[in-house]
Amino acid sequence: MDANRDILQGKWHELQGQVKQKWGKLTDDDTQRLSGKTEELVGVLQRRYGYGKAQAEIEINNWVRSRDTAPSKN
Repeated sequence: MDANRDILQGKWHELQGQVKQKWGKLTDDDTQRLSGKTEELVGVLQRRYGYGKAQAEIEINNWVRSRDTAPSKN
Protein backbone atom coordinates (compact mmCIF):
# COMPACT_ATOMS: atom_id res chain seq x y z
CA MET A 1 0.00 0.00 0.00
CA ASP A 2 3.05 2.29 0.09
CA ALA A 3 2.70 3.31 -3.56
CA ASN A 4 -0.99 4.05 -3.04
CA ARG A 5 -0.15 6.03 0.07
CA ASP A 6 2.28 8.17 -1.95
CA ILE A 7 -0.31 8.71 -4.69
CA LEU A 8 -3.00 9.75 -2.23
CA GLN A 9 -0.76 12.14 -0.32
CA GLY A 10 0.87 13.63 -3.39
CA LYS A 11 -2.35 14.23 -5.30
CA TRP A 12 -4.86 14.64 -2.49
CA HIS A 13 -5.99 18.09 -3.55
CA GLU A 14 -6.84 16.73 -7.02
CA LEU A 15 -8.41 13.53 -5.71
CA GLN A 16 -10.73 14.89 -3.01
CA GLY A 17 -13.71 15.21 -5.34
CA GLN A 18 -13.16 11.74 -6.77
CA VAL A 19 -12.89 10.29 -3.27
CA LYS A 20 -16.23 11.87 -2.37
CA GLN A 21 -17.78 10.46 -5.55
CA LYS A 22 -16.49 6.97 -4.77
CA TRP A 23 -17.41 7.08 -1.09
CA GLY A 24 -20.41 9.38 -0.89
CA LYS A 25 -20.81 9.01 2.86
CA LEU A 26 -17.61 11.00 3.42
CA THR A 27 -18.21 14.63 4.31
CA ASP A 28 -16.31 17.70 3.16
CA ASP A 29 -14.87 17.86 6.67
CA ASP A 30 -13.65 14.28 6.34
CA THR A 31 -11.82 14.96 3.08
CA GLN A 32 -10.33 18.22 4.37
CA ARG A 33 -9.11 16.58 7.57
CA LEU A 34 -7.66 13.50 5.86
CA SER A 35 -5.18 15.40 3.67
CA GLY A 36 -4.34 12.18 1.84
CA LYS A 37 -3.42 10.20 4.95
CA THR A 38 -4.21 6.64 4.00
CA GLU A 39 -4.45 5.34 7.56
CA GLU A 40 -7.02 7.98 8.40
CA LEU A 41 -8.99 7.22 5.23
CA VAL A 42 -9.05 3.57 6.30
CA GLY A 43 -10.46 4.62 9.68
CA VAL A 44 -13.12 6.86 8.18
CA LEU A 45 -14.22 4.14 5.75
CA GLN A 46 -14.45 1.74 8.68
CA ARG A 47 -16.68 4.14 10.59
CA ARG A 48 -18.86 5.32 7.69
CA TYR A 49 -19.25 2.00 5.86
CA GLY A 50 -18.68 -0.60 8.58
CA TYR A 51 -15.69 -2.08 6.73
CA GLY A 52 -13.05 -4.02 8.58
CA LYS A 53 -9.53 -2.64 8.30
CA ALA A 54 -8.51 -5.16 5.62
CA GLN A 55 -11.65 -4.46 3.56
CA ALA A 56 -11.08 -0.69 3.73
CA GLU A 57 -7.48 -1.15 2.56
CA ILE A 58 -8.64 -3.38 -0.31
CA GLU A 59 -11.24 -0.81 -1.36
CA ILE A 60 -8.63 1.97 -1.38
CA ASN A 61 -6.09 -0.15 -3.27
CA ASN A 62 -8.65 -1.20 -5.87
CA TRP A 63 -9.79 2.38 -6.36
CA VAL A 64 -6.24 3.71 -6.78
CA ARG A 65 -5.38 0.87 -9.18
CA SER A 66 -8.51 1.51 -11.25
CA ARG A 67 -7.53 5.17 -11.54
CA ASP A 68 -4.06 4.17 -12.75
CA THR A 69 -5.46 1.91 -15.47
CA ALA A 70 -8.22 4.29 -16.62
CA PRO A 71 -7.63 5.82 -20.06
CA SER A 72 -6.17 9.32 -19.98
CA LYS A 73 -8.41 12.20 -21.01
CA ASN A 74 -5.67 14.01 -22.91
